[in-house]
Amino acid sequence: MLRKNKKILFAAALSFLGLSAAGCGSRNVDGEKTVIELLHYKPEAVSYFEEVEKRFNESHEDIELKITSPNDAMTVLKTRLIREDNPDIIGIGGDFNYANFIDAGILMDISDFDGLNSIRKNYLDINENLEFVPTDGTYGVPYMANAAGILYNRDMFEEYGWQIPKTWDELLSLCEEIQKAGKLPFYMGYKDTWTCLSPWNSAAASLTGATVCKDVNRGATTFTEQYRTLAEQMKTLLQYGPKDFAAYSYNDACTAFARGESAMFMIGSYAVPQIKSVNPDINIDSFVYPASDRAEENILTSGIDLQFCIMQDCPDKEAAYEVLRFFLEDENVQAYMDNQNSIPCKEGTFTLAPMLDGMKECIEEGKVTDFQDHFYPAEMAAEALIQTYLLDGDTDKFLKKFDEAWVRYNRDLIEKVKKYEAEH
Repeated sequence: MLRKNKKILFAAALSFLGLSAAGCGSRNVDGEKTVIELLHYKPEAVSYFEEVEKRFNESHEDIELKITSPNDAMTVLKTRLIREDNPDIIGIGGDFNYANFIDAGILMDISDFDGLNSIRKNYLDINENLEFVPTDGTYGVPYMANAAGILYNRDMFEEYGWQIPKTWDELLSLCEEIQKAGKLPFYMGYKDTWTCLSPWNSAAASLTGATVCKDVNRGATTFTEQYRTLAEQMKTLLQYGPKDFAAYSYNDACTAFARGESAMFMIGSYAVPQIKSVNPDINIDSFVYPASDRAEENILTSGIDLQFCIMQDCPDKEAAYEVLRFFLEDENVQAYMDNQNSIPCKEGTFTLAPMLDGMKECIEEGKVTDFQDHFYPAEMAAEALIQTYLLDGDTDKFLKKFDEAWVRYNRDLIEKVKKYEAEH
């Protein structure tokens, strides 16, 4: 059931009150055809969704699929929640919003959906770990993941004979070697604060545990204890980028890397289409960010980029399940991968994009962990805190401020966790 008059903290810093089941769940029915509306937050994949919608409707006589692709999907969705005009299925990421929706009781428990049996366990675990407090049931079907690490110019590496680093010390040695060859190791687009989070997340995957944010909420540790090495690494890498690292945007960095102005770029696989729009012939590969000096401890940052959730008030669960089964057909999974250079959350034999070759072993072995910022509330603006730190370089001040901001913007959640811990 929906929880009436429950306060919901959304990542867009909006508070919504009074969500209820009243008025929700009514759907237009054309004759005997059940209409299922799916609203998703991936406008860059509109062509894929349009094709799936077309083929689904051509192959189903009793269900009509209507896919909504708004540009600012989360704002549109939250507005519709207030108006009690919910879609049947939503396509969202595995992040703070997902956890809020579970906490608000607006998602259906889909534990009985047979398609879950085909999903890789590590991505189901990642989803479960996002919950503020343990909640019985399963509320999302992980569909696609992305990965972040270090993109590199394969042709440049082959020309100079540079080797892929497996440890932190090897990475620093590689950077020195690249500089001696008169090349720039990294291009950084830190003018856009969000780009600071890509290397941050990649390093955090290997330097901290997957539950570090939950452990802080439980009072078991602090970010001052957990993030010091991480913060120092981010500062150390600045010497291997442009002199004024905060003068260049994400677009600037993509363009510079595409033109061969740096050997590497610390960013996710999602950047490849933009890089290739500048230089379609660039030969890109990637490798796991080697944050640890023990190669076996380095792990790939890979989070759920798209998952499907059924709204609690959806009037026809079985019709919604049929839509999800269609999305999970191998042909449709591969089509999305080809469209977006994504990683499938479904088990099976799929063809990954070539720029993921260097990450393939971790992907296939399930040696992945979530993006740390998926646990950060948007109001906290962690990316701005990190950028400010990189500009002034005071690690102690930064860690203290990070801990203070965490408590400020997670106060209600921390109290909820404490209550849960006391009761269990």
